Amino acid sequence: MTTNPYSIEPIGYIATPFADKFGIPRQPQLAPHAIGTLKLVAPYNRAECVRGLSEFSHVWLQFVFHEVAGQWSPTVRPPRLGGNAKVGVFASRSPFRPNSLGLSLVRLLKVEVNHGVELTLGGVDLVDGTPIIDIKPYLPFVESQPEAKSGFVAGAPAQLQVQFSPLALAQIAQSELPNLQPLITEVLAQDPRPAYADDAQRIYGIRLYHYDVKWRCDGQIAWVEALETLANDTFHKE
Repeated sequence: MTTNPYSIEPIGYIATPFADKFGIPRQPQLAPHAIGTLKLVAPYNRAECVRGLSEFSHVWLQFVFHEVAGQWSPTVRPPRLGGNAKVGVFASRSPFRPNSLGLSLVRLLKVEVNHGVELTLGGVDLVDGTPIIDIKPYLPFVESQPEAKSGFVAGAPAQLQVQFSPLALAQIAQSELPNLQPLITEVLAQDPRPAYADDAQRIYGIRLYHYDVKWRCDGQIAWVEALETLANDTFHKE
C-alpha cells in the first residue's frame, strides 16, 4: 500500500492556566475551574466556521502534544498502574505517541465572534499555548457508553484532601484571578506527583497562571504553603 504524507496545521491556540506540564490533570474535566480560551487563526477565525456551535454544551478538541512531539515509545508506564507496569502505547493516553496527537472533551462555556473567533472552555487539561487542530461537537446519544469497559482504569482515582496555610490564603485573597483557590484544590486533589514519590518534606511547585504554587504532601493531605509570583509571566503566550 502506498502511503502519502499528510499536512496538518493548527486552527488556533489555547490559553490555559497551566504554564508547564507538571500539575495538569491527567484527564479533562477533573478540574472544572481550569478555564481555557481558544482563539482561532485565519482563515478559520470567521464567524461562519462556528455557526451553530453554541447550541452544544461540550466539544472535542483535537490537539498536538507539541512539547513532546517526535518522542514516542511502543510501551509506556501509566500513572494509574503505579508507574511500574507497562502497557502498549495504544492502550494508553500517554502523550508520547507516534503522531503526537491528543483528544480532549471539554465544556463549551462561551462562543464569541465580535473580533475573530474565541471559545471559552471549562475543564481543560492542556498546557498553555497548545496548538488545536480540530473542534467537534460532543454527541451524548452515540458517544456516552455507560456500559463500556475501561481496562486497567478502574473508576476515578482517589483524591487528596487539600489544605491551605494562612499565608497562602492571604495571597489568594489578594489575587485578581477569580476561582484561584478552587482551581488549586482541584489540581492538587488529583495528586500530580510521580507515582514513586512519597516524601512528606519535599516542596513541589506547580505553575498556575503567573504563580508558582508551593505545596507538599503528607499522607493523604496536600498542604499549600505559599504562592510565589513568577518573574517572567509566560501566561497566555501565543
